[in-house]
Amino acid sequence: MYSTAFALALSVLAATAAAVPPAARPPGGPPRPVVGATAVWPVGPPRPVVVRGWEPPASAYGPGHRGVDLAAPPGTGVRAAAGGRVSFAGPVAGRGVLSVTLPGTGTPPLRTTYEPVRPLVRPGAEVAAGQLVAVVAAGARPHCAAGCLHWGLRRGDVYLNPLSLLPPPLLRRPPSRLLPVRGA
Repeated sequence: MYSTAFALALSVLAATAAAVPPAARPPGGPPRPVVGATAVWPVGPPRPVVVRGWEPPASAYGPGHRGVDLAAPPGTGVRAAAGGRVSFAGPVAGRGVLSVTLPGTGTPPLRTTYEPVRPLVRPGAEVAAGQLVAVVAAGARPHCAAGCLHWGLRRGDVYLNPLSLLPPPLLRRPPSRLLPVRGA
């Protein structure tokens, strides 16, 4: 059906597309920020439930959800999703907020945010991916009555999907396991 040359061209094209890192791929979707395989979920394990996903606004002041909400009751430990320097730790509009600037992520650098939290680190502190940096504070939003952590990601004034920081294996659910049926 296909010539050998055509099949070879298709396989070379597929191999080339697979070899190009996601951050370098042409437009067609937002590029993945390159942070490395060290990025982690800020709450958990196990993998937290995403109560509300990222919904980018159509304009700078338009409606949307500029981060993701992860199920986490007050008192849950919050870990730095990626290593960096704490750029802010304090109240904003009555809620505790922690912001970490990620070095080596371009200009302006990426910045992660966590709220509502009680920060455990001070501005200027260097933190590693997975390091305990805060505790989820009370301040539940209507869509997460049991409590949640709002996790954000920005580059300058542009909001990005914080899930893009995570390596693909952390985004996949573990395989299903079949268990024996008892009493059948």
